[in-house]
Amino acid sequence: MNKKVTIGVVQSAPEYLNVEKSMQKVEALLREAAAKGAQLITFGETWFTGYPAWIDYCDEYARWDFPATKTVFARTHEHSLDVNGPEVKQIGKWAKELGVVVVMGINEKVDSGVGNGTIYNSLLTWNEKGELANHHRKLMPTHTERLLYGQGDGAGLQAVDTTFGRIGGLICWEHWMPLTRQTMHNSGEHIHVAVWPKVHEMLQVATRSYAFEGRCFAVGVGQIMRVKDIPSEFKLPLEFEGKPDHMILNGGSCIFGPSGETILEPQWDIEGVFIAEVDLNKCYEERLALDVTGHYQRHDVFELTVNKKRPK
Repeated sequence: MNKKVTIGVVQSAPEYLNVEKSMQKVEALLREAAAKGAQLITFGETWFTGYPAWIDYCDEYARWDFPATKTVFARTHEHSLDVNGPEVKQIGKWAKELGVVVVMGINEKVDSGVGNGTIYNSLLTWNEKGELANHHRKLMPTHTERLLYGQGDGAGLQAVDTTFGRIGGLICWEHWMPLTRQTMHNSGEHIHVAVWPKVHEMLQVATRSYAFEGRCFAVGVGQIMRVKDIPSEFKLPLEFEGKPDHMILNGGSCIFGPSGETILEPQWDIEGVFIAEVDLNKCYEERLALDVTGHYQRHDVFELTVNKKRPK
């Protein structure tokens, strides 16, 4: 295991609801990040093919049997990824070619079998061998997301071994679920990838707190979305009219260390691939004082059981 690892944080607008263009952008961004020395490359929540931020601005979408919402849902389903599909395999091939670990949020669909009409908010991890090392589905879609996404399961609540340490991740408000955090801490993360739509102040608090609690490096990955990315089927709020380039999601990507220290300051209103080197030895230096998987868990008092089964 490499003790010093270079992390690449991708804060770049996706190609909304377009698989073909998204694949082209993924390849370009992976190569850009690798050329900058990144060994772990991270993308935000449902980056492929875009976070549906319109759910927080276009109120009419929640109306029963609303044609626009049904149209956009069907298009989102069409442009979501099946984990057994060619796009996921191709991203693995790029990871292997570049010798990098990739963590990416996706809109996921199931082509056949259980859940084939549901979209999942998922987080995929490819290791440096190009293998799909982990597939996590968001346990509880957050508030307005519940009309669009189905509930996940515990199968992906784990960190995975890579050349660049044990890598894990959670999606958005899963970071406010104490037992979910504890399950991930127990899996022994060195680097935790926290994916968000944008990393506003309270989400920076969650990311920083996670790093301190888990004695690991926590990467908060935010996104870029502009008004023009809202599906045309929805009526724009008055404050967005005539402002196609206004950022609805404006980033905030950041990295915090095992003692809560800031490694990468939040990056606002800018697209790019941001790079930072971390030393994994610091994870163990800080666990001397606080180890929530060991002497601060009190196994004689508490017991945590996790259902790791996935519906089939």
